[in-house]
Amino acid sequence: MSTAEKPIQELIREHRASLPTPYYLIDEPRLLENLKKIRYVRERSGAKSVLALKCFSTWAVFDLMRQYMDGTTSSSLYEARLGYEKFGKEVHAYCVAFSDEDVRAVRPFASKVIFNSVSQLKRYAPSLKGLPLGLRVNPGVSHSDFDLADPARRYSRLGATARAEIEEAAPLISGAMFHCNCENDDFKKFGEILDHIGRGHEPLLRRLEWVSFGGGIYFTKEGYPLDAFCDRLSEFSRRFGVQVYLEPGETAVTRSGFFVTKVLDIVRNEIDIAIVDGAVEPHMLDLLIYRTDAKIEIPQRGGHTYMVAGRTCLAGDVFGTYTFPEKLEVGSLVPFADAAGYSMVKKNWFNGVQMPAIVVRRLDGRVEKVKEFTYEDYLLNLS
Repeated sequence: MSTAEKPIQELIREHRASLPTPYYLIDEPRLLENLKKIRYVRERSGAKSVLALKCFSTWAVFDLMRQYMDGTTSSSLYEARLGYEKFGKEVHAYCVAFSDEDVRAVRPFASKVIFNSVSQLKRYAPSLKGLPLGLRVNPGVSHSDFDLADPARRYSRLGATARAEIEEAAPLISGAMFHCNCENDDFKKFGEILDHIGRGHEPLLRRLEWVSFGGGIYFTKEGYPLDAFCDRLSEFSRRFGVQVYLEPGETAVTRSGFFVTKVLDIVRNEIDIAIVDGAVEPHMLDLLIYRTDAKIEIPQRGGHTYMVAGRTCLAGDVFGTYTFPEKLEVGSLVPFADAAGYSMVKKNWFNGVQMPAIVVRRLDGRVEKVKEFTYEDYLLNLS
């Protein structure tokens, strides 16, 4: 078995001496599985995919990702610049609200500039002549299991909603973004949203050159009807004469990232609690925000159940409760799965806890530590 084929658990054990915990591990062989599906969608449907940097911006693997994707999409000036400098190809510059300085600075980086409101579109369009401009449109429907992430929630500020106002501004744009999915792995529901967009905005769509359906469409999930998905995308593209874009974030990196920790102590308070050298708030913040447990790839069998908790002073610093096949001890390694999307981009210095290193297993099996953080990084992050 080559190094590139070794199971993650075995790989982590083999490198425990050379890779001090905690660290994030990006597995390029697993990442490649997602990227191949993304390329298949482009080849079969014509839909292009741009990486959502708000979800994943670890540029150490961009050399691989750019071979399968068409560029990046951003939510800020800095993300647009990162996409331009480290990924290349198309740079879709979007922001919920640009400042005057942002617009001036983003122009050299952007392939397209997408505005969140008609007011910002009208304000900045004159200074961006020559660049394709787009408008985010809120279609009034969405798919999200969390109100916090629902772009069509009541009073949402995400996207233009007034049909008359949108139609009036249509001559200023060549494209539109309908970002209204969040963790949508239901093809039927995606189709219903697509139909709603087509019916509700047909006059607008027929005058556009491109349309983005944003991210949150989990089409790389095992068993997803990929061919039917491609057919719907290509049909929409033909019907309205538009280039379709997708903005995969988690969809691009799902199952390819791990957060590797080590047990520092085991305490008992009615139950056994394993305290690891990572923490939820600084290292996997979305777990805290959405009140979910960390995923873990271990056989859920055996009689050794532990609550696994972090080392910060936050009482709720808990990754979850798991049943391990073997008894945990001080020094045992605990890798959390699916830790690439929205974890690495949100890491912070809460409690001054050591920032995890970033490690990549390359396609050829090499295990490379691409970034290590020190006290100086913590110091310079402050003032």
